[in-house]
Amino acid sequence: MDTHHSDLPMAAMSAELGGIIARFAPSDGDHAVAVPWLTLHRYSQIGDLSCGMSRPSLIIAAQGAKRIIAAGEGYDYDARHFLITSIDLPVMSRITQASVAQPYLCMAMSLDLQLVAALMADMGRPRSESFPIGRPIAVGSLSQRLLDTALRLARLLDHPDEIHVLAPLLEREILFLLLSGEHGRRLGQLAAGETGSSKIARAIDWLKNHYDKPLSIDALSQRLNMSVSSLHHHFKDVTSMSPLQYQKQLRLHEARRMLLGSDGDVGTVALRVGYDSASQFSREYSRLFGAPPLRDILRIRAAVSVR
Repeated sequence: MDTHHSDLPMAAMSAELGGIIARFAPSDGDHAVAVPWLTLHRYSQIGDLSCGMSRPSLIIAAQGAKRIIAAGEGYDYDARHFLITSIDLPVMSRITQASVAQPYLCMAMSLDLQLVAALMADMGRPRSESFPIGRPIAVGSLSQRLLDTALRLARLLDHPDEIHVLAPLLEREILFLLLSGEHGRRLGQLAAGETGSSKIARAIDWLKNHYDKPLSIDALSQRLNMSVSSLHHHFKDVTSMSPLQYQKQLRLHEARRMLLGSDGDVGTVALRVGYDSASQFSREYSRLFGAPPLRDILRIRAAVSVR
């Protein structure tokens, strides 16, 4: 199989990538493939805002467009722009360009921060740097070289016997290109051992596993061996939110998922995600999602039924 760099124009590469995604993702939804850290996505229509959790990942769209909203900021990407997320973060998302004839098609590659750290060592990069990394999600211009590497990775799906040898090489190449580009500092600092940002990654893991419990900032800062002021500063730098705001978003996103799955009434769900007051839960839910819980869930179900 040919895995060296292509001289195709970017439009032709995007078209080929879209064709591969369409074959391996034949219906709307998220599709696992033989490459374990790669997921393909296909959606045939513009949808309402949905909530979910971003993971450290690189997303390259071959066709269509999508908007991600995190911490009140919007990020739009399409076939000319990639999206990179560097931490786990509650997000809202919406397909903004799609149709049955030309569905939204993308590939999402999970970013292995341990592999990033090992690659940084191979590149001679220092493991600990103190500069701020900026926002946790960013959009970048898709270069021909990055698109070419993504296309060569997608081509492997037609050659499953070659995946175990060539996919790790292409994964390293993609990470190398990201580390060498404008967003390399973001990845590098999060992968570093004991920087403030890597400690925040540990704080995020703890919050995800204890989002329904009362949050003590003093206890969390002691757990991370950070001062309270340093925790607040670094956490906001990495996530654009305070720890309490992050926990609130985790609770509300999980509550919406439960309600959509008919997993309890509003009062029960409020208690399960950590609220003592159902009225406070409804107020904060309305502020985030634009409508009280029951009205929001009925609207979503009605929209799905119409589709």
